[in-house]
Amino acid sequence: MSGSALIAQVAEPYAEALMSLAQSNNVTNELGEEVRSLLGLLASSSEFKFFLLSPLVKPEDKKAVIRQILGEGTNHSFLNFLLLLVDRRRIMFLEGIGEKYLEILRKLNNTVLAEVTSAVEMSEEQKQSVSEKIKQLTGAQGVELTTRVDEDLLGGVIIKVGSQVFDTSLRGQLRRIGISLMSA
Repeated sequence: MSGSALIAQVAEPYAEALMSLAQSNNVTNELGEEVRSLLGLLASSSEFKFFLLSPLVKPEDKKAVIRQILGEGTNHSFLNFLLLLVDRRRIMFLEGIGEKYLEILRKLNNTVLAEVTSAVEMSEEQKQSVSEKIKQLTGAQGVELTTRVDEDLLGGVIIKVGSQVFDTSLRGQLRRIGISLMSA
């Protein structure tokens, strides 16, 4: 079994359990924000990530750091869930569980995740315009945008929603023109 298949096999039931817990307490979106925040922290702090994932660190130390970092303002059920992951030695799957939870939450809220690549940094107005266009194309009620800059595009954007790709970049248009000229 590959590593990603194992992560998916372990992450899904835990994410579903967390969603069930969130729904019973009517805090699905609140927990979504906490999950996003924690995933952002893991992505930005390699030291924190290494600390949590290390099998050499004692579970009590991991729990103490989780309590300290999350603080008093965090949802009590979410904190207990994280401590349970430490107890069950499943904290190493935290990123997969968090991503799966957010995926379930997006389905629940009829929201799509769109990756937008542009030649230059997009303004807030441009992001809003792209979000509205994605809503029209997909029929979704909401859009979560992740953006990145690729100067090689020359202009325009590439939008990826699930397995669909909408390429309106100059590089893509030039490539399509080249292909049509070669086939003519």
